[in-house]
Amino acid sequence: MVHGSNALAADAASQTLGEGAVLVQVRVARPTDKLEQVIAFYRDGLGLPELFRFAGHVDYDGIMLGLPGKSVHLEFTQHAHGSPCPAPSLDNLIVLYITDADAYERLNLRMHRMGYEAVAPENPYWLERSHTYEDPDGWRVVVCRETGI
Repeated sequence: MVHGSNALAADAASQTLGEGAVLVQVRVARPTDKLEQVIAFYRDGLGLPELFRFAGHVDYDGIMLGLPGKSVHLEFTQHAHGSPCPAPSLDNLIVLYITDADAYERLNLRMHRMGYEAVAPENPYWLERSHTYEDPDGWRVVVCRETGI
């Protein structure tokens, strides 16, 4: 039996798509004009591990952060000539499920100490079970204390 982040990696690695294409990695990427502030929010605030960083690659700087490992990760890039990326709505979310009650509380206290205050969620489903934060670009991250699917 596989546990924890190894289970997520095994799940991602074992998924097949159409025509038997095996999914081995998922990356969610988006641009930003506030790369250093975004890094502070996701890496230093939420604690996502830095997997890789690059600078000056065809006028792009960027970083990849694990969710929770390399099989699923976020990439943020910034172009030398601008990379605006306003959030499309208040209900476009990344949801992080933290079921250990003490760890959940510590993470939310850490965010508060770093100056990241919870905001009211667009969807009331999240009210009694989570904290919602806005990153420097206005995209929302939900830290939920319950299990997802």
